[in-house]
Amino acid sequence: MALGMSAAALLTVTGAGAVFWLHSTTLTEAAEPRPAPPPEAQAAPASPAEMPPGNSLPLPPEPPRLTDSPEYDTCLTLLRTEPEDALAMAEAWEQHGGGEGARHCTALAQLALGEPERAAGRLERLASESKAGNAARAAVYAQAVQAWTMANQPGRAYGASTMALTLSPEDPALLVDRALAAASLGRYDEALLDLNYALKLEPGRPDTLVFRAAALRHLDRQTDAMDDVESALARDPGHPEALLERGILKQLKGDTAGARRDWQRTVEAAPDSAAADLARQNLALNEAGPRRR
Repeated sequence: MALGMSAAALLTVTGAGAVFWLHSTTLTEAAEPRPAPPPEAQAAPASPAEMPPGNSLPLPPEPPRLTDSPEYDTCLTLLRTEPEDALAMAEAWEQHGGGEGARHCTALAQLALGEPERAAGRLERLASESKAGNAARAAVYAQAVQAWTMANQPGRAYGASTMALTLSPEDPALLVDRALAAASLGRYDEALLDLNYALKLEPGRPDTLVFRAAALRHLDRQTDAMDDVESALARDPGHPEALLERGILKQLKGDTAGARRDWQRTVEAAPDSAAADLARQNLALNEAGPRRR
């Protein structure tokens, strides 16, 4: 789920200039104004959730796939190391009747080469027109979700994830995808519904618990958010996004020292991660003290 094909990021800038991050397997950054935090919070924090990084390539579904052929295998393998060669191969193959396999590899190569909007449209059309089974088509829609997210079009990502869920309605990863898209649109109530269902299908998933905690925080349900974060950390004590989120919740309650400890632990747990970068931002803001009014 989170660290698989579904992923997205929601970044919300607060009135104090800090960053709240709701992420999933995620991808791009959407900023949106938010009221200033309570006076007792010295610096409003920066936050997480599930991820690949913004430029990560959604890999082909394995299995199911749209077709089986040596050309398909070669093109998808080439994608991982030489996307330009993969694109050239896929386009030539498509002109010679390569069908769905060629179209799929072309779209993924475009995505790997930094053309997410172009790739997203192709992936969405392919998923809608494919003769493959529901599971494979849902996987291609999920790739379109990632591409739309990379293109900073959360509305299109939400639509693609909804189409995927019509084909695979009880897929927790797809539910998380749609929740992240909804959250990036500021629709936290809708995000919460999908995250609740994802956790019903896959109870105790730490990534999903952290996403739900972030959604609950945006809905001003900090006590419930803390319960989810503690549940995530009970399952994975070193989970960097959970530590980051707990620090945010502690800071909002005025526990500056506790927040610093959690953010320092985030950096120690995963120093090269996006969560660690956000934790460092929060530590710097915390050190700077309250915003001058």
